[in-house]
Amino acid sequence: MIIDAKGIYYRQLNEMIKEAVEAGETDIVLQNVNGQRYIGTNLGRPVNITIHGVPGNDLGAFMDGPTIVVHGNGQDAIGNTMNSGKIVVHGHAGDVLGYGMRGGKLFIRGNVGYRVGIHMKEYKKQVPVLIVGGTAGAFLGEYMAGGCLIVLGLNTREGEPLAGDYLGTGMHGGVIYLRGQVDQERLGKEVAVFDVDEDDRKLLEKHLSEYCSDLGLSLDEVMSRPFVKLLPVSSRPYGRLYVY
Repeated sequence: MIIDAKGIYYRQLNEMIKEAVEAGETDIVLQNVNGQRYIGTNLGRPVNITIHGVPGNDLGAFMDGPTIVVHGNGQDAIGNTMNSGKIVVHGHAGDVLGYGMRGGKLFIRGNVGYRVGIHMKEYKKQVPVLIVGGTAGAFLGEYMAGGCLIVLGLNTREGEPLAGDYLGTGMHGGVIYLRGQVDQERLGKEVAVFDVDEDDRKLLEKHLSEYCSDLGLSLDEVMSRPFVKLLPVSSRPYGRLYVY
């Protein structure tokens, strides 16, 4: 099913998508998308949605099962409180991606903005994965409680940092992998840098093989540079702030 979204108000567009999914459509192509918000929000069926253009905020929020592929850039709050499914963005994306993400996968080819991956969490086998192909802004992984966050720094300039300041501030669960080195001064006090081991490499290869397949990249090239990992070093990151 093909929908031309040009000039369609976001509420009307989302109602059209919802009606199509309820009618049994499994593949929906949206053309000429230009900032319409909430596309794919709260959908709970395994439908494929292909977007040509730039979707607005909260793409795939509360999503539980669909796959969304964006041939363009994305705005803020992609995958907000996402439960399962996958979102692939072939361009850059904005701030607060994967906020409170509980499961599923969020793959970004380019750069992302501030506070990406904050409050990510996991439960047993429900482990969210967020991969950034470029660089990230400040407060990456803030208050992170679970999940896997990977930053690759592809096509970066010499000396360009992989992430901004306050990296991992308040982090108390999960893991952040960085392809390259990280300046200790950029780290939040709750995290420390560790070398990757063989189990880490297997996990990275598992997630990055899918990422590279979806975005047409070489896994060997991506894995050719060393990674480091960030882990929380305190299970009570707020203890000294609120307990006297």
